[in-house]
Amino acid sequence: MATFVLVHGAWHGAWVWPRVARLLRSKGHEVFTPTLTGVGERSHLAGLEINLSLHIQDVCNVLRWEDLHDVILCGHSYGGAVVRGVADAMHDRIRSIVYADAFILEDGEALWDHVEPKRPYFIQGAGEHAGRTKPIPSEDFQVNAADLAWVKSKVVPMSLACFVERIRLTGNHRKVGKQTYIYADGWSPSPFTKFFEKLSGSPGWSVHRTHTGHHAMLDNPEEFASLLLGSA
Repeated sequence: MATFVLVHGAWHGAWVWPRVARLLRSKGHEVFTPTLTGVGERSHLAGLEINLSLHIQDVCNVLRWEDLHDVILCGHSYGGAVVRGVADAMHDRIRSIVYADAFILEDGEALWDHVEPKRPYFIQGAGEHAGRTKPIPSEDFQVNAADLAWVKSKVVPMSLACFVERIRLTGNHRKVGKQTYIYADGWSPSPFTKFFEKLSGSPGWSVHRTHTGHHAMLDNPEEFASLLLGSA
């Protein structure tokens, strides 16, 4: 039995994971899908104090309070920044990290450094929503037609601080033995192409591509679950 911790992306919540979680649990694995503070069912906690550090702490606390070890830790999109921070803080509890169409930050970087074309949109949204960025339209991510209205009904604004805070890493995340990148090539323009191209062929990395929109866990949960099992 393996233990999976699945971390969602910006503006989303644990509600994106049930299909994949059911598939993993049906094979006897343990699955945790925390919702980060300020979004999803925790959107009532939204505030300007919410930032990347707090979201890293959210997931670290799941590992601590659930006494989790030998974890396969997966982050989708913005969640990639979160899981890298978690891995840096708690590398001794993590077996494998999976970045699913996700940002990978180095020490001192912020998501802001990788989303330059979207900065005006984020700033405008923060002005309209008291410092919280409005979600990028789900159509831009090529969410499949069957799920589009449902996804749009669930996403909520998220603090701009999550995007502009610079991550602080000691380098301990490199001690995690196995690292995987999953690239979704069914939508464009994608800010994740550069990560896919950089990591393809890199020592120590397992790199895969899936022919889905950004939300591979919704478009093809069977394939996504299979890739997670392979990463274990």
